[in-house]
Amino acid sequence: MPIPPRNRRAFRAAAASLGAAGLIALAGAPAAFGDENDGELLVGGLEPVDGVKPGGTFDLPVVVANKTTVPVDKVWITYSVTRGLDYADVPSNCRVQHVRSYDEMPERWVAMCGFDQGVEPGAVYTPEKPLRAKVLDRGLYEEVRARAGYYEPQDDENGYPSVTGTAPAVKLVPAPSGGEEVARRAYAPVTVVNTADYQVAGDALKGKVGDTVTMKATITNAGPAWVLTRQGDKSVSVKITLPAGTSVVKRGQFCRPDGKLYSCGMRSLYDGSHETYAFQLKIDKKVPGAKGSVALSAEARPFDHDKANDKAAITLDVTGGGSTGSTGGSSSGSTGSTGSTGGSAGSTGSSTNGSTGSTGATTGGSTGSTGGSSSAGSNGTTAGGNLAETGASPLPFAGAAAAAVAAGTGAVLVVRRRRAQSAS
Repeated sequence: MPIPPRNRRAFRAAAASLGAAGLIALAGAPAAFGDENDGELLVGGLEPVDGVKPGGTFDLPVVVANKTTVPVDKVWITYSVTRGLDYADVPSNCRVQHVRSYDEMPERWVAMCGFDQGVEPGAVYTPEKPLRAKVLDRGLYEEVRARAGYYEPQDDENGYPSVTGTAPAVKLVPAPSGGEEVARRAYAPVTVVNTADYQVAGDALKGKVGDTVTMKATITNAGPAWVLTRQGDKSVSVKITLPAGTSVVKRGQFCRPDGKLYSCGMRSLYDGSHETYAFQLKIDKKVPGAKGSVALSAEARPFDHDKANDKAAITLDVTGGGSTGSTGGSSSGSTGSTGSTGGSAGSTGSSTNGSTGSTGATTGGSTGSTGGSSSAGSNGTTAGGNLAETGASPLPFAGAAAAAVAAGTGAVLVVRRRRAQSAS
């Protein structure tokens, strides 16, 4: 029998303990989603989409292949699109749910379509009219996925109640020859022509020698697009140089020493959200004109056209005089982690209005306005994302990745064996 939604969520939580790298391998590989199909009922046909603009639409042409030796009485096809996309003209045999970000999953729209007709063994079918996706104003780097099943999918407990479509119902029809070859392409990236402006803010510090002060460096995504770091993309990092005459008591979350500066990871940022890195600094001595900085790393950001706000100063005004005897510098401070791997989760700082679903449901777009999950660090970080790196040696991560992949594969095999036993 299939794994219920609650159990699938528990399985994901257990896999998370095996290591970030393993989860990335499971979540990012296109074949992993295809393996969630029921037994040998395969779905695919998705192709990469590039060059679409906000307000535009594109089709989601899928095919379903029945690889079993028995007819199937009813088929369910489930589509999933990330938060910069939605659906247009949803058929009445489909229902759409807006799901908030949770665990390692980004905020998304899920369409569940039921086809109450027989699917013969060895045959390949396709909906007579493909489901259509529309691009929202916040669209940039998006993803579409599909899966097939014998059973009716249930609403995700982390989403709003699903809403039934109002367009005419569609049926499955025989697919053109060669459809079986594309039945495993159940994932595709979508690249939207859009921009997002990353803005950097420094800090102005003041205190006496011997004081411990809090320094905050902030990165804001001013939009209009949100930025999802997809598997294989190079993640942008933040470089922080501390003012001379200070030492670190506690470093910011996702930050690690990197020579004479600190390198901090940045998670996927929703439009209107921000990431804050808070350091506790001790003023060891007075250094005239002491100044630090915060800047974005040099990785390519073709979506960010304004480079003038990619760097900001961190100033220090030391009142009085004297020295604590320390030469200053970069102490390791409290345990922190390196940069984020670029997952996707909501930001509590988002104030962007959401879209109205094509099925008639109006919901908040960001998790800040929908109440979705967000990760808040002890240093006041308010940006969304997932799976920050820990700064540990890569070897344990590699072992964790192998364990996570093995666990995921084993779970799929167990489910298939149970289905095979129940069918016999």
